[in-house]
Amino acid sequence: MLDVTRLRVLVAVARHGSVTAAARELNYAQPSVSHHLARLEAETGVRLIQRAGRGIRLTEAGRLLADRAAEVLGRLDAAENELAAHAGLSAGRVRLAAFPSALGTIVPAAAAMLRAEYPGMDVRLTEAEPPEALRMLRAGYVDVALVFRHVQAAAPPEAPGSPAGSGSPAGSGSPAGSGSPAGLTVPGGPEENGMRGRLVLDEPVHLVTRARRCAEGNHAGGQTGGQQVADLGRYAGRRWIAGCDRCRVHLITQCSLAGFSPKIAFTTDDYVAVQALVAAGLGVATLPDLALRAARHPAIRTAELPGARRHVFALRYGEPPDSPATIRLIDALCAAAATLATIPARPAGTGPAAPPVGAGADPGGGPGAGAGAGPGAGAGSAAGAGSAAGAGSAAGAGPAVRTPEAIGP
Repeated sequence: MLDVTRLRVLVAVARHGSVTAAARELNYAQPSVSHHLARLEAETGVRLIQRAGRGIRLTEAGRLLADRAAEVLGRLDAAENELAAHAGLSAGRVRLAAFPSALGTIVPAAAAMLRAEYPGMDVRLTEAEPPEALRMLRAGYVDVALVFRHVQAAAPPEAPGSPAGSGSPAGSGSPAGSGSPAGLTVPGGPEENGMRGRLVLDEPVHLVTRARRCAEGNHAGGQTGGQQVADLGRYAGRRWIAGCDRCRVHLITQCSLAGFSPKIAFTTDDYVAVQALVAAGLGVATLPDLALRAARHPAIRTAELPGARRHVFALRYGEPPDSPATIRLIDALCAAAATLATIPARPAGTGPAAPPVGAGADPGGGPGAGAGAGPGAGAGSAAGAGSAAGAGSAAGAGPAVRTPEAIGP
């Protein structure tokens, strides 16, 4: 049977790439680390490390075992925390991984709710796009992963065995299954196997164009019941700005439905940078509602894409029951999303963005939301200030803009 302590040593060596750094992290002597590695190789019967110059590196078998060991150790750490919460030894700690636009809107509001109702809770936040958030969840580094999935003119997915129509209808902009077992659902992709959770929000996706061009003849699209509707076909010849991998696939799909293939000139995960590029006349883009609520450039115009939705899920990994802290966090996220849905989005081309839900409850967030809550809470208080620079620094701006071709006129 594999020894947990030796697995921790192997994971530390894999993370740092050296015995010295692993010993420093674990507060071990270097000979002790080398001894644990040698004993682990003897237990497994395979070579796990090899010399590489003055250092060491893991063999293929070593990397495989280190990856699995990270998952096992993460689950053990999570189990210890949950047991402590159930035994009343602590008020409960919960760790959340969420994508940037959620950290700039519903997450700070949810953290503020939890701090007000459960002052002893320790909420820790980490920024991560869905693929990384799912890996962190599976490995046990976080307890809840807030992820999204784009859909086209479809109702929110239902959990097996849940009553028909228990979720919210597509286009409602409200969470499904708030607080009830019938609301449990999963996105349904292969990467979410073993996951379970709740549909937190069903939001629209918008075409984002430069305000000046939209004002000249309403190029964005037509009007339907007072709501501007996008016509992507008008922009077939324009350059496009794409986001993360999931958003890029969604953009290509939308343009394909409109009968053309987009010419993608820029790629960035930073929704503030996307809006700045659009405002500068360098291209057009699509963005979900949360990204526009978190921070909105004053020189852009938006029009809703017909049938295009983005579903936001709060996911858990493994079998129930969940810890009380985890249940409270997911309930708070659903409540924050439901409140957000009641606040009208700012009309296209007018004034600064409305502050995110909960922003006025407690400016800056403070330490009560947990050791890691600062960046998320700060994003909520600064979002919608009308300044691209300010919103980007608060919400956790993404990587630098990458452009496959020279910037043209």
